[in-house]
Amino acid sequence: MSDVSSAAAAGASPDTASSTASTASGGSGEGPSSQDAPPPASVRVGERRRRTWRQRAFRFEAKAAPYAYVSPFFLIFAAFGLFPLVNTVWISLHEYKLGSEMTWIGLDNFRWLFSNPLFYNALWKTFTIGVLSTVPQLLLALALAHLLNYSMRVRTFFRVSMITPYATSVAAATLVFSELFARDAGFANWILSWFGVGPVDWRNGNWTAQVAIAIIVTWRWTGYNALIYLAGMQSISQDLYEAAAIDGASRWQQFRHVTLPGLRPTILFTIVVSTIGATQLFGEPLLFGNGSADGGAVHQYQTIGLFMYQQGWQYLQLGKAAAVAWVTFLIIVVLVLFNTAIVRWRTRSER
Repeated sequence: MSDVSSAAAAGASPDTASSTASTASGGSGEGPSSQDAPPPASVRVGERRRRTWRQRAFRFEAKAAPYAYVSPFFLIFAAFGLFPLVNTVWISLHEYKLGSEMTWIGLDNFRWLFSNPLFYNALWKTFTIGVLSTVPQLLLALALAHLLNYSMRVRTFFRVSMITPYATSVAAATLVFSELFARDAGFANWILSWFGVGPVDWRNGNWTAQVAIAIIVTWRWTGYNALIYLAGMQSISQDLYEAAAIDGASRWQQFRHVTLPGLRPTILFTIVVSTIGATQLFGEPLLFGNGSADGGAVHQYQTIGLFMYQQGWQYLQLGKAAAVAWVTFLIIVVLVLFNTAIVRWRTRSER
């Protein structure tokens, strides 16, 4: 049998052998499948290019998306903040009256401003009214926040009532207080009469007018600052108060050594904001003087804001008003830097 098999194998034709080999390899006798063949080189290059373009697009989107999200703010700021600021500098270097063309005069508006006694009067009144309103305002706000920070009945009602004066419009508050400080039938003079004090002409006096305006500002902003202080107090860890109480510290000592150090950044914020607000004081003295920008008969409560408004919209001298605006801006920057430097110096000295 083996000889017969060998002979058959030896006598097989080449075609039969090749057919057997192709069958053994699993093929159909037509060679490699067209699906297993690699794609042409041009197709591979196209796919690589498309993949590279998409990767670049994704990388560009990842880098540009954050800028696209914040761009609306910067566009609005450039249109309504930066451009008016730069344009004010340009106007301050010209003699410009409404309805006429601008004439280049250089620094003459600033020379006029620094030689004008009314400017120094407005600067001084702004400072005095700012001190009379800011210092009591922040002290009262700190005391109210300290009281509201403890558990008490109807605490939510008192917290909400703190913001009510701030929600009141400047016009409504000033008109009401103008009646309260009226000379003949005002509530303030009625209270003073209990102590034998005669009628006080609040509006026409020097210091009395400034005190009245400072009271209006204090009434409006004390609750707002109290809520800010309250939020800062609630962020202080209660463990510090418990440790101080265990050590025998009284509530006053806890306030001095725990609350005040923890509120230092918040206090700095309120001081800066109150300083800016005092420098820009405008609505209260304007309405207290019945809409007059003179700030009283002898300018006894004319602030920088009133002085700028008078130059720009009463005398129509926009070049001079622009000079006042830029000097006010520089004063605000200096005051903010001064307050920040004082707080940092005290922080370093305590360490």
